[in-house]
Amino acid sequence: MAKVEVTPSLGFVISGGIGVKGQAVRFVWLIVSIWVLVGCSEPQKPSQLERIHQSNTLRVGTLAGASNYYQAPQGEQGFEYELAQDFANYLGVELDIVPFFSLNDMFQRLDNGSLDLVASGIGYTPSRAELYRFGPSYRTISQKLVYKQGRVRPRDFDDLEGNLTVLARSSHSQTLHRYKKQYPQLSWSETDEMDEAELLQAIIDGDIDYTIADSHALALFRRYHPNLSIGFSVTRNDPIGWVLRQDNDDSLYALVVEFFGEAKANKRLYALEEKYFGHVRQFNYVNTLAFIEAVADTLPTYMPWFKQYAQELDWRLLAALSYQESMWDPLAKSPTGVRGIMMLTLPTAKQVGVTSRLKPEQNIRGGAEYLRYLIERIPDRIAQPDRTWFALASYNVGWGHVNDARILTERAGDDKDKWADVKKYLPLLIKKRYYRTTKYGYARGDVAVTYVDNIRRYYDTLVWLDENDALVANNASAKEESAGTP
Repeated sequence: MAKVEVTPSLGFVISGGIGVKGQAVRFVWLIVSIWVLVGCSEPQKPSQLERIHQSNTLRVGTLAGASNYYQAPQGEQGFEYELAQDFANYLGVELDIVPFFSLNDMFQRLDNGSLDLVASGIGYTPSRAELYRFGPSYRTISQKLVYKQGRVRPRDFDDLEGNLTVLARSSHSQTLHRYKKQYPQLSWSETDEMDEAELLQAIIDGDIDYTIADSHALALFRRYHPNLSIGFSVTRNDPIGWVLRQDNDDSLYALVVEFFGEAKANKRLYALEEKYFGHVRQFNYVNTLAFIEAVADTLPTYMPWFKQYAQELDWRLLAALSYQESMWDPLAKSPTGVRGIMMLTLPTAKQVGVTSRLKPEQNIRGGAEYLRYLIERIPDRIAQPDRTWFALASYNVGWGHVNDARILTERAGDDKDKWADVKKYLPLLIKKRYYRTTKYGYARGDVAVTYVDNIRRYYDTLVWLDENDALVANNASAKEESAGTP
């Protein structure tokens, strides 16, 4: 008679009888064993990547703000938003971007599986790496101790005289905990009720004395709040990356690694960096403060004409261009003979029908028409905003020189249709070994690059002030007064 044994690790094992009856019994028990094993095993769960493809949606969390994600008149914008959209396209799914105003809320949603990843310029720290999985580092930032202009500048934590407030659960908080060993008297408060921009605004309003901000976010904020000052760098060259849950599922993480490898190789990361931060790397306190004051004191006089003659252009871009050219001075004149609030040359003024370059309304109308003409000259295949940046550079040095720089860019193997690439080669037009190989020769291409960067900063400031209802509307008397300018 067959003997049946049961072992906990292998299930049913049959031994004994060899005859036909035994073979039948053995076959029956084999079928039962397979059924038991199949019945007892749990069905395999789909991987994170499979779930994303099943839902056709990539869920990404980010902190709302100018450096990550924001709503603009032309739609959703932001460095992290565009990068996340690229990754969703890479996966072949739709992007569901979820903006947050609290780090705690965002990480809780990541923890409970409501988000697939966090793309928010999160700094890598050892303590965070114990809880979460970081993707490849794609940028480096530094943490800055921020205070309001007019106070005594602190050089280190010993110099702080007042309250220091940072975001709860932030890398700033973790940094302060590390510094506590070196500065035992160091104290601070943490908040989950404000975001980074609100903390910086609280510095301006005098509600708090100090905070810590990431360098890229601070650079954007100082465009319209130049009174924010940097005491000292708290950290330097902090790597930042996307954040995923810490588990054994590598399906999504593996593609994050692949995606960033390609984004670096095809210069997409460089292009986004240039688009959002390339024009704000340098900060000039006096220049920025003077612009803010001119917006309040001088712009209201000319704002209606910028709006009237901009047509399909953004009037704020036209105003930013005008400030770069003349600081909104209708009587401005350069040694080379350009005149007026838009600084038109005499041939250009004749081309656009301006009879008096010193009359601001005529000059603004003519400058707007000329800028439209330059934009139309840009090859159709070049998309915005690059078309505009090329046109602005042409306003300064002429399309011929800009096109020479595009040719130099192509020779070097870079993309002649991307402003981020061409701006690296424009300054070469001051060097003989480069300009002698071009059609139009020598040009101050370095000045043209700074020129475009300045206009972009002024434009960003005007957009922010306008969207926050901080621009003063013009009145009829101011317009009538300016119309009488000779």
